[in-house]
Amino acid sequence: MSIFLYIILSTFLITLCVWVAVFLLALKKDTLQRISIFLVSLSAGSFLGGAFLHLLPEAAEKIEGERLYMIVLCSFIFFFFMEKLLHWRHCHKENCSIHTFGYINLLGDSVHNFIDGLVIASAFMIDIRLGFVTTFAIALHEIPQEIGDFGVLIHAGFDRVKALVINYLVALAVVLGGVVGFFVSSSVESIIPGLLPFAAGGFIYIAASDLMPEIKKEPDFKRSVKSFLIFLLGVLLMYAAKFIE
Repeated sequence: MSIFLYIILSTFLITLCVWVAVFLLALKKDTLQRISIFLVSLSAGSFLGGAFLHLLPEAAEKIEGERLYMIVLCSFIFFFFMEKLLHWRHCHKENCSIHTFGYINLLGDSVHNFIDGLVIASAFMIDIRLGFVTTFAIALHEIPQEIGDFGVLIHAGFDRVKALVINYLVALAVVLGGVVGFFVSSSVESIIPGLLPFAAGGFIYIAASDLMPEIKKEPDFKRSVKSFLIFLLGVLLMYAAKFIE
C-alpha cells in the first residue's frame, strides 16, 4: 500500500471521531440542552489543555520566544476580529438565533484539524510505524474534543443533526491537511511551526472569551461545581495524551 493511501485512510479514520457524538442524538432534546453546559466545559478544558500542553510546547521547540508570542497574539486578535465581523453580519439587529461563538469554534477547529493532517502526513513520510502511532495519539485527543465541540454547537443554537453534520464537515479538514502535507512534504516542517501558535491563539481566545463566560452563567451552585470539575477533566485528558505521543 502506498504512503499516500496510508495518509488518506488514517486521516479519514480521524474524522470518524466526530461520530462518537452520535449517541448524544439519542438523548431527548431537553436532556441534551441540560448537559450542553457540561460539554462546553469539557471543550473549554480541552482547548486550553491542547493549547498550553501540546501546541505551544511543540512550537517553542522551533520558534524563538518573541516571535512565538507575537503569532499567538496576532491569532488572538484575528479571532476577536472575526467574531466581531460575524456578530455584525448576523446579530446587528439583536436577532441572533445562533450565537457567533459557534462559528468561531468551527473556524478554530478547522485550523486545528488541518494541522493534525499535516502532522500525520509528515509522520508517515518519515516512517509508516510512526504514522500509525501519531494517528492513534491524535485520535485519542480528538474524541473528548469532538464531544465538547458538539456540545458547543448545541449550546450556540444549532439543532442536533445540523451540529453533527457541520462538525463532520469541519473534521474533513484533517484529510485536506494530509493531502497537502503529502504533496508539499518538503515544506511541511517549515509550515507547521507557524500554524501551531496560530491554532493555539485561536484555542485560547475561544476558551477564554466565549466558552468560559458561558460556563460562568450557570446559576446553580452544584451544576457550577460539576461544570468546573468537567473543565478540569478536559485539561487532564489533554495532559494524559502527552504520554501517548
